[in-house]
Amino acid sequence: MATKTTKPRAPRAKAAAEAPKPIFSLATLKPNAHSRPKRVRIGRGHGSGMVKTGGEGGKGQTVRSGGGKGPAFEGGQTPWARRLPQRKGVSQKARDIGHFRQTYAVLNVGDLAGWDASVEVSPQSLKEQGKLRNLRDGVKILGGSAKKTTGTLPAGLIFRDILFSASAREALSAVGADLGDAAESETTA
Repeated sequence: MATKTTKPRAPRAKAAAEAPKPIFSLATLKPNAHSRPKRVRIGRGHGSGMVKTGGEGGKGQTVRSGGGKGPAFEGGQTPWARRLPQRKGVSQKARDIGHFRQTYAVLNVGDLAGWDASVEVSPQSLKEQGKLRNLRDGVKILGGSAKKTTGTLPAGLIFRDILFSASAREALSAVGADLGDAAESETTA
């Protein structure tokens, strides 16, 4: 039987040959210790302590799904929303502010001090220029105080789809701004 002779290998230079392993990668992500506690398993024997009512308290209305009393419950007396009179000819929209009231994104006249007169002032252009974050139900320009005005308003501004307060309309008309359709419309919103 012939013996096999092997040539001794030279040791590899690990630091030079291998790339360093990334410390942070998707494969190494895991939550912090104890940040995601183990789920309580209900009904798994008396030793667990979670048997019979299983952490729900007693029995009856409070333990049922969706049970309990609503936020408008007043102990059995007629709730406030039902005590209000319902008048003939009066809009019910006045009762529900959340669905029917309009909220406007407001801007002071002084914020338009550095506006380029060649660019039309519209809700979209105000958002693009970073003057407004959310357009809401419309844009309304208010007069603001004289202290906040940082410069003079440019002459010849052109407005579109914007509402104005009375003081803002005066200030903009004084510098010759074209208020568009909103000048004739009612703006007391």
